[in-house]
Amino acid sequence: MSLAALKWAVPGVLALLLLAAGATWKAQDWRYGKQLAEQSGLYQTDLTTISNAAAAHARTALEKQLTAEKARDDIDVKATKEKAHDLAENERLRRAADDSARRLRIAGSCHADSGYVPDPARAPGVDDGGAIELSATAGRTVFDIRAGIIVDQTALRALQAYVRDVCSVQLRGYP
Repeated sequence: MSLAALKWAVPGVLALLLLAAGATWKAQDWRYGKQLAEQSGLYQTDLTTISNAAAAHARTALEKQLTAEKARDDIDVKATKEKAHDLAENERLRRAADDSARRLRIAGSCHADSGYVPDPARAPGVDDGGAIELSATAGRTVFDIRAGIIVDQTALRALQAYVRDVCSVQLRGYP
């Protein structure tokens, strides 16, 4: 091979190599572009699925929360009404006792084996009665204690209803 032919052959071979490399590059680009487009589509599908599941879960959680809040509010209204009614009844009884329209008495009985039972051979007396009448101060104290009991029992019933109707509803469906 002559030097002149070699001068033309080397650039020709280089041109062919560059052309082959460019064609290969372009073919790979098309193939990878197609794969990337498929992966992008799958990625978007996955994102949509995840987004829809999250939205459904959020809706469910919101519905449960609203249901629990309504149940809590209903319990609060009911407990408040019951407490107000019971306290009003206690106050009515207190006023009746203060006005001497009623007396506060505590019923009691003594069993024969207690040692406090009067002798059957003795005539019955005033101290053999079955009730004890309290003084006005002691009566007010009893009504104060009763008012505290009413408040505590109402709160306890409300808390039990809250646990039964609100907390247990919120926990249903969770692992």
